[in-house]
Amino acid sequence: MTADRKPADDNSIPWLRRTGELPNIEDHPGSVVREYRLASGRSQGAVASAVGITQQFLSQLETGTRQLTIELRRAFARTLGIPPERLGLAGSFNQSATPHAMAPDVARSQGTWRAQRDWLNRHRFELGLLAVRYYPARYRLPRTSLIAAPGWVADQPVELDEVRLSLCEQRQHFDITGMEPETSAVRPLHHQGTSFASYTSAVKHLDRPRLFESRPSYRYLGGSITSGQLEFGLAAYFDKLDVSEALAHEMSIACMDGLPDDADGLGGQLPFRDLIGDPFAPGRRAIIPAITTLTLRLRRFPSPPSFLLHWRDPSRVATAAGVYDVIPAGEFQPSSVALWDRANDFSLWRNMVREYSEELLGQPEHDGTRTQPVDYDRWPLYQALSTARHDGRLSAFVLGMGMDALTLAATILTVVVIDDDVFEKNFAATVRFNDEGEVVAIGDGRAADGVPFTADAVDRILSSEPIAAPGAACLALAWQHRDVLIP
Repeated sequence: MTADRKPADDNSIPWLRRTGELPNIEDHPGSVVREYRLASGRSQGAVASAVGITQQFLSQLETGTRQLTIELRRAFARTLGIPPERLGLAGSFNQSATPHAMAPDVARSQGTWRAQRDWLNRHRFELGLLAVRYYPARYRLPRTSLIAAPGWVADQPVELDEVRLSLCEQRQHFDITGMEPETSAVRPLHHQGTSFASYTSAVKHLDRPRLFESRPSYRYLGGSITSGQLEFGLAAYFDKLDVSEALAHEMSIACMDGLPDDADGLGGQLPFRDLIGDPFAPGRRAIIPAITTLTLRLRRFPSPPSFLLHWRDPSRVATAAGVYDVIPAGEFQPSSVALWDRANDFSLWRNMVREYSEELLGQPEHDGTRTQPVDYDRWPLYQALSTARHDGRLSAFVLGMGMDALTLAATILTVVVIDDDVFEKNFAATVRFNDEGEVVAIGDGRAADGVPFTADAVDRILSSEPIAAPGAACLALAWQHRDVLIP
């Protein structure tokens, strides 16, 4: 590395700025809801029941003393036939199955589920901090809501190539699918007397984000970071979501009336989580890890190093929605459904570069629509970053592996340290908005400038900002090992 400095503290930095707020509308949206409710001749109690909220809460929304979330705006638009633009909603959504056209119990069940999921997405950070206390202290990663099994977190950063991967393509059984009776509370009615079969089927019909498809994914079967060996099989992405998002939804139901002071207050209210038992047992369920990468940019003196931060838009993503995360981050999976891509893409580095292309440069996702495998030897971005690694101008490390305590979704934690000239050459055109959300700026800075990697900024994010557990872990571990990462 060419940098010859350590990160410096700076207590005067401007703070995070993102622009993706709700659009302004002429009247407050609650008055629009009241207007359409009165025009339909329906009482507050009837509409509140259909949407899944209390009559008192609806009264507060109509008078403007409580704010309408995007998901509640969608629910009222469906329930009362309100044009989406009257509620500040852009685009369109399926209104063919409006709640008042359904059986009342089905409408009530689905409205309640939507309200619960909206509450979940607005409180993931707090729920994660509670969920981590559900597990023994020896598994917890300090300053995060991540848990890790013995051997999952290294004593110091491990060079990426020192972690060997093996792939078994034979069918591997798992016991828990997310369709057990213990998940009935988080699977609303689809038709009268019949619940959705899985959590993902409910999301697909009731709260579908922009990115939502089940893809082949690499499933963790065993091994550890400290042993330098990780073993994988194959599964589908929805195998993960049917369990992880059901777990999060279950906890949100238990906490909507008030977050308990400690996880002991949740006793008996989390039957699905209790059914899973040991969260680290790979035979119990499909543990499908993502790869989260902290990108440390070595800025030119006198600027301190910086890192890229991302806001995950709940309307665009199905997991870790409504929180910040480091970038890039994505599922560890082949680039398509083609059989030949299973081996061609089975590499941490190749997955990381694909995510750089998609999340920083806004390039189309490898979504399985093509027929040819990615030709990494001829891909300019891959070759440029790989050459920089070889020349010592870019370093890639594994920090460990962990699970978000709220969802029990696993993540391989990595960090890339990149010289300023390499970054400028390849990522100067970093996009502000991508398919999953917004790259966050500091003050009036560019998205590519990132957030200063200083004690003040790292501490402020870890202590006062809603950040996804993997991103928090990457930041905490990178700061702990900063003398190794930035010699």
